[in-house]
Amino acid sequence: MFETDDKVKCVAAYCRVSTDKTDQANSLESQQQFFGEYIKRNPLWELYDIYVDDGISGTNTKKRASFNQMIDDAKNGKFDLIITKEISRFARNILDSIGYTRELKALGIGVIFLNDSINTLDADAEMRLAFLSTMAQEESRKTSERVKWGLRRQMEKGVVLGRDMLGYDVRDGQLIINEEGAETVRLIYHKFLDEGKGTHRIAKELREEGVKTSTRMKDWSYTVILRILRNEKYCGDLVQQKTYTPDYLTHQKKRNYGELETVTIKNHHEPIISRERFEAVQRELERRKPSESTVKAFANRYALSGKIVCGECGAGFVRRQKKRKNGTMNVKWVCAESQKNGGKHKEKDGTAVGCTTNSVSDRDIKEILKIVVADTMLSRTNIINTLLQTVESVVKSVSNNDNIAHFQSKIAKCEDKKKKLLDMCLNGYIEAKEYRETCDDLAYQITDLEQKLIKEKSNHQILADKEKIIADIKEYVTAISTGEEWNDSFYRNIVDRIVVYKGRKIDIHLKMIPEKWQGKILAGTREIEAQEREKCSCVSSKPISVSRPLSSG
Repeated sequence: MFETDDKVKCVAAYCRVSTDKTDQANSLESQQQFFGEYIKRNPLWELYDIYVDDGISGTNTKKRASFNQMIDDAKNGKFDLIITKEISRFARNILDSIGYTRELKALGIGVIFLNDSINTLDADAEMRLAFLSTMAQEESRKTSERVKWGLRRQMEKGVVLGRDMLGYDVRDGQLIINEEGAETVRLIYHKFLDEGKGTHRIAKELREEGVKTSTRMKDWSYTVILRILRNEKYCGDLVQQKTYTPDYLTHQKKRNYGELETVTIKNHHEPIISRERFEAVQRELERRKPSESTVKAFANRYALSGKIVCGECGAGFVRRQKKRKNGTMNVKWVCAESQKNGGKHKEKDGTAVGCTTNSVSDRDIKEILKIVVADTMLSRTNIINTLLQTVESVVKSVSNNDNIAHFQSKIAKCEDKKKKLLDMCLNGYIEAKEYRETCDDLAYQITDLEQKLIKEKSNHQILADKEKIIADIKEYVTAISTGEEWNDSFYRNIVDRIVVYKGRKIDIHLKMIPEKWQGKILAGTREIEAQEREKCSCVSSKPISVSRPLSSG
């Protein structure tokens, strides 16, 4: 009933099941056998291939590998026709049904839905396909709602729907303690609560001790430790519906942040950690939690915090300090990846970790930066001179006495008005009520003027020696711009990033300055060999010299 010409066509078949039912009518084996025989019975058809997706939902095509392969083969002209059992096998999403059949029709390839008696090459096929696809999509929506309802009822009954986790195995919907994993959980709680260790430290110790992770964990990390410390299952409680699927077509899960009510059952199973101990850990986690202001302060604690990166692995550098025997501090910046995992090597699973970049001394970095800034400002003397001239003109333009005299005059006038008001009141020219209201207003004006006068006198004292102020400003600006003095705020704002490479080579980038400086710290000779400065155009370079020796860090 589907053929209109006598040309032999190359035919592909598509079949899919989304459940593990053994019903012979819906089994993949029976579908494949049916299509093979069905195509052989037609003398004008020649089987190209049967595409099969097993246990995959039809509401979207992203995870249907065979379906996507079939579409690719169709685009490459490998067959002329597709046959499938019904629309719901092909797609339960109306957009996919219409979209793919239109795309195939444009290529001259029809899709035959046997049970629905539709050939997409027919004139009225799209209208019938849209109607039946809508019904199939609605059926999927209803099925999704039924499944969600059923899962919710199971949650309320205490059936565990999750998978095995560290310390627990899930058997027939129940959490059963796995003693080997439970010992690790107790160890983590002990290290955190009794020994006062942080999550990073605990993760590092577990890695070093070779403690086994659960089957779903790749390795110990501070985030894994945090999840274990916060997981209410370890004190015997069960909270489910922490995730949900908002769209039955995409099947994408989302974290439940209050969109749906969670299902909570207290004392659901045997605990690994006592409730008192679990709650103590939650209080300790809250106590150790840094405030927002603390996080910001820590991020900008040092002038170069967050600005030094490793040119080999891309990790940031962290500041470390250690007290020497003579009482002085050895401060250096270390590649975070190198500190965490040591030198560059491969783990047992073949993952490359670690880094070979050496640490650099905080003192060396600062000395190099002062040289760079001095070199930068050397060619920008006009900028510095203009700045100092502006400062000088502003300071000299400030009047020492005009404002003081102004405020003193206004206060005297207010006091004079008060005396006149008193005379008018005593002579009966104004009522006592009017006198008091006006006096209160004048008293408020006098208080405000006196505060301004005090502030102005303070400024007058500061500006008494304008020449000394101008000289101090010039000295300070010159000291910073020539690299003679270090100022955290100045360097925090001018440094964009510092890239450290293997062999203690560094690149320095400053903000709003289109130049890059390259230097090398020579540990053996305890000096800096500044090699070159490259402009963005990479057409010129200029050596940077340093006159005093530096430590190697």
